[in-house]
Amino acid sequence: MTQIRNFSIIAHIDHGKSTLADRLLERTGAITEREMQEQILDDMDLERERGITIKSHAIRMDYQRPSGERVLFNLIDTPGHVDFAYEVSRALKACEGALLVVDAAQGIEAQTISTLYQAMEQDLEIVPVLNKIDLPGADPEGVGQQIVDLIGCDHEEILKVSGKTGEGVDELLEAIVERIPAPGRKSEEPLRALIFDSIHDSYRGSIVYVRVMEGTLEKGDAIRFMATQKEYEAEEIGYLKLEKEQTEKLEAGDVGYVIGSVKSLDDARVGDTVTSVDNPAEEPIPGYQEPKPMVFSGLFPTQSDDFEDLRSALEKLQLNDASLTYQPETSKALGFGFRAGFLGMLHMEIVQERLDREFDIDIITTVPNVEYEVLMSEHGEQQKITVDSPTDMPDQHKIDAVYEPYIKASILTPSDYIGPVMTLCEEKRGKYVNQLHMQSQRVEIKYELPMAEVVFDFYDRLKSGTRGYASLDYDFLEYREGDLVRLDILLNKDPVDALSSIVHRDKAYELGRKLCKKLKDLIDRHQFEVPIQAAIGSNVIARETIPAVRKDVTAKCYGGDVSRKRKLLEKQKEGKKRMKQVGTVEVPQEAFLAVLSMDDDNS
Repeated sequence: MTQIRNFSIIAHIDHGKSTLADRLLERTGAITEREMQEQILDDMDLERERGITIKSHAIRMDYQRPSGERVLFNLIDTPGHVDFAYEVSRALKACEGALLVVDAAQGIEAQTISTLYQAMEQDLEIVPVLNKIDLPGADPEGVGQQIVDLIGCDHEEILKVSGKTGEGVDELLEAIVERIPAPGRKSEEPLRALIFDSIHDSYRGSIVYVRVMEGTLEKGDAIRFMATQKEYEAEEIGYLKLEKEQTEKLEAGDVGYVIGSVKSLDDARVGDTVTSVDNPAEEPIPGYQEPKPMVFSGLFPTQSDDFEDLRSALEKLQLNDASLTYQPETSKALGFGFRAGFLGMLHMEIVQERLDREFDIDIITTVPNVEYEVLMSEHGEQQKITVDSPTDMPDQHKIDAVYEPYIKASILTPSDYIGPVMTLCEEKRGKYVNQLHMQSQRVEIKYELPMAEVVFDFYDRLKSGTRGYASLDYDFLEYREGDLVRLDILLNKDPVDALSSIVHRDKAYELGRKLCKKLKDLIDRHQFEVPIQAAIGSNVIARETIPAVRKDVTAKCYGGDVSRKRKLLEKQKEGKKRMKQVGTVEVPQEAFLAVLSMDDDNS
C-alpha cells in the first residue's frame, strides 16, 4: 500500500502558482521534457495570457523519495479569483493540506488571506512557501514576517523556493510528504465521493472529477448524485494524470474521474456527493450550494442573423461552465439576445472574450446589473419580486421599497494609498467597518459596499488609484433597503430600453446629464431636431438637443420678394414637423459601448 498526499496550492493571481506546479510535475516525472510547456495545467490561451487559472485542474504525481519510498501526490489546483470562491472551497474540501505560496517581492494579498481562512476552517495543514526568491526585488525576511504574523508559524518552517529556476523544489517535495497528513482509509463505509470539478466531452458526456472520502467505487457500479437524485453507471473510472489513466477501482483517499454517460453538467454539480445505489450513504458531504449569479447583463449579437449562433455558443460554454446562466431577452433597440447571469465581473469578461475568440461572434453587452428585491403594492396587496434588468423594474408609484445586495469587501493596500482607497469607497456609498495595520507598511481596510457600485468600474479604479498594489476580496453580506430609481433615456421622446439603468437617486442627475452629453456627440444629426432626455418615471432630469441638418431651400431665390422666401421656409418647417412624427432615430453601436465606459471619464 503506497502512501497518498492530497494537496492544493493557495496563491494570489501572478504569484507563480502555475510555474511552481510545472516544477513539481517535472521533478516527479509526471511529464516528459517533450510534453513540457509553461503553465501546463492552464490549457486555455486566455489563462496563459492573463496569468490566471479560470478552470481548476487536478493531476496525479508519483514521487520517489531519496529513501526509495514511493508516495502518490494528488495536486488539486484551484482557480485564483474572487468570483470562483465556491469552486475554491470545494477543491480545498478534497484535500488534507495546502501550500500557501506567497511572492517574495509582492507579499501577501487579500485573495490569499481569504482562501487561507477557508483552508483553516476546513482544518487543512498549511505549508508556507516563499516563491520567486531569485528576483532582485525579493524581500524574504520582510515577507516571511508577514506569513509568521498571519498563520503563527516559525521562520524555520517557511520554505524558500523559485518556481522559475527550480531552487528549493526538492525540499518542498519532502515537506509535502512529512507535513501533510495522509487521508483516512475508510474503505468499509458506504461510498461518499465529493465532486470538485466536472468537464464536458462531446463524445463521452460530462466527466466528473471526484475525491473518494469514504468507501470504494468500482468500475460498473450503479451510482447516484445525491443533490439531483440522478442515477448512472460508472462505465469508466481512473486516475487524473496528464492523460486519463483507467483503473478498476478508486478507494477512500483517492482522486480520480468517473465517466457514466452523464448528459449535462446540470446533473453533476460541483460540491455534490456521489454514492452507491446498492449501499447508499445516509448523509451527503456538507457544504453543497447552488451556483448563484451575482452580476447580470444582456448579450446581443451585433448582426441579428447571428442570434442562433450566439445561442449554440452559450450552450457549448455552459457545458464547461455550469455557473453561467442565461435566458432569451428582446430589446426594442438591440433586437433578440440573451440575459446572462455571471458570478462576477471577471467571469463576465471571460465569457465575452471566449464568445469572441472561440466562436467568432461580435456581441454588444448592456450595462451590468445586480439582482434587486422590490417590494411593491398592487390592488392593495404587497408582494416581493426579484429584478435583474432595468426593463423589469415596476413603475415608481407602485414601489414601496427596493433592496439591493451588499458585500463585505476586504482591501489590502500599502499604507501610502489609504487615502485614495477610502475616497473611492466613500464615493461608492461604502460604509467603513475597520482597518488593521500589518507588518511592513500594509493595511487591511474593511468596507460594506453595495454590489451594484462594485460591478461597474470599482476594480479598475482601485488598481489605478493604488498603482496596482491594492487587492480586493469580498463576500456577500445581505440585502439592504436603498433609494434606487430607474433612469430611462428617451430619444425623440421614445425610451431606449438598452440604455436604461438602475441607479441611486443621489447619482441619477449627474449620470443622466453625462449620458445625454455623450449621446449627443455620438448620434448623427438627422433632418429634424432630436431631443435626448434622461428621465426618472415621468420626471425629466436632463436634456440635450441634436440640431437638425438644414438644407438651404432659399439658395435658388436670387433677389425677388421676401414672401417667396418665407413661403419656402414655411414649407420646409411643415415637412420637418411631419418627419419628426414619423422619423426614427438610429442609435449607433458606439453609443451602447460608450455607456459601458461612462465612468472612465470621471475617474
